[in-house]
Amino acid sequence: MEEEQREIRTDICSSGKEKPKSDQLEFGRIFTDHMFLMDYSNEEGWHDPRIVPYEPLNVDPSAMVFHYGQSVFEGMKAYLTPEREAQLFRPQRNFSRMNHSNNRLCIPPIDETFALKALKQLITLDKDWIPEAEGTSLYIRPFIISTEAFLGVAPSGHYKFIIILSPVGAYYKEGINPIKIAVEHDYVRTVKGGTGEAKTGGNYAASLKAQEMAEEGIAQVLWLDGVERKYIEEVGSMNVFFKIGGKVVTPALNGSILEGVTRNSVIELLKYWNVPVEERKLSMEEVIKAHQDGKLEEAFGAGTAAVISPIGELVRGEKHLEINESKTGPIAKRLYDTLTGIQYGKLEDPFDWVEKVETVKDSALKASS
Repeated sequence: MEEEQREIRTDICSSGKEKPKSDQLEFGRIFTDHMFLMDYSNEEGWHDPRIVPYEPLNVDPSAMVFHYGQSVFEGMKAYLTPEREAQLFRPQRNFSRMNHSNNRLCIPPIDETFALKALKQLITLDKDWIPEAEGTSLYIRPFIISTEAFLGVAPSGHYKFIIILSPVGAYYKEGINPIKIAVEHDYVRTVKGGTGEAKTGGNYAASLKAQEMAEEGIAQVLWLDGVERKYIEEVGSMNVFFKIGGKVVTPALNGSILEGVTRNSVIELLKYWNVPVEERKLSMEEVIKAHQDGKLEEAFGAGTAAVISPIGELVRGEKHLEINESKTGPIAKRLYDTLTGIQYGKLEDPFDWVEKVETVKDSALKASS
């Protein structure tokens, strides 16, 4: 039997948790009633796919993930359309990227088609957790951890693939607003040949110190390359774009930059609109000169959580570079409105990005195995 045709065992929880009100939603604090799990061993491969009640994991203290960090994760969302249909945004690219991360971390690949099937089945079961208020969504966190009980630096022989769901509020509660960013010089996120192009926890742990040391009022840091400390790479945990002299420029993928799904979507939209866009090396000095020459028109981050996050000011030591009078630029606004419009089913999807789950007809309906 093909792997994607395998049945997924389902164990429905006896009593569901109380669901939060839309104005009580925090990002990543509340989780739905169920989760998906699948195990791996060198002898059996990926096996025993199941949906079970959300609960703590039983993992040995010597599990290799705790000691050597062999893990990957993804982030995506499910959205509710005006017709109360649940839909996903480009989930195939997320699972494809997960396998790219798996390869870098020496984790066995997952069957991407089966993973999407499992995700849809999980969302169908917990579909009444998808919040309905404007701008809210169901955040999806697939991840893989190494679980072999062994203190040795080598690829694990056992893993768990898990998907959990979390209802989240609108990222911009008071509307999309530009943020202040500090250019980071002391710390680096990663380097070419490292794990920067993989979505693994260590990359994010390594970024925390710079953010912690940033001055008050700084929302995120702008990462420069780890070798010459002059070329722009990412902003916080997002890809970054600059509009300079009528062209939108984003750092080229170089082995240390994560290939964001939103990044790719932004590039495709800009090309669709005939807006000049370039993927290339971009130095901090070029951005400063563009600002001095009056050619730095916009800057923004792009990622799953915020979709588009405008940058109103760059801080580099004593220098403060205000961008577009600290207002959201027209390209950033158009991208945000278009991407969210497609994600929530309010705008046409000319790229076939949307993946339907099923119609949500009755929020009180309980799925059965």
